[in-house]
Amino acid sequence: MTIPDFVAELRRHMGTAPLWLAGATAVIRDATGHQILLVRRADNGWWTPVTGIVDPGEHPAHTAQREAREEAGVRIRVDRLASLGVSRMITHANGDRAQYIDHTFACTHLDGDPHPADDENTDVRWFPVDDLPDMPPHMLARIDAGLADEERTRLATETETATDTAGGVPG
Repeated sequence: MTIPDFVAELRRHMGTAPLWLAGATAVIRDATGHQILLVRRADNGWWTPVTGIVDPGEHPAHTAQREAREEAGVRIRVDRLASLGVSRMITHANGDRAQYIDHTFACTHLDGDPHPADDENTDVRWFPVDDLPDMPPHMLARIDAGLADEERTRLATETETATDTAGGVPG
């Protein structure tokens, strides 16, 4: 998993102390709305929507677009903020601790052949919305929010334990 330069710089000063970071999740539908794009993470093998850390000064919606391009080689349109939530405290494999405010966006695929475009994922695939692979409950909740076509943003809370260990970003 690639650590953003600004996080590496913070870690030089803070060690493994907990950081509060902003993250973005892109729930990407195909043009028909019947399939969503998922990536298989290299660090833990989970299938998830595209996720990533918001860079300093970057709008979270732009993060979703950037991460879709960097991780899956696709260009997307961000349609709406589907949910806003706070992750549990995560201890990464290297001992770094972080908690994330996640911005989950409902997105539409515009173009590009999905493929693992960086070393963060081993596979990228379209899945029917009614036949998703096994994944953590908090990711299923993000997908549900992204597919719901609701007018209002969901305020989500994650129900996993407060000290789970995970290898990914954002948890």
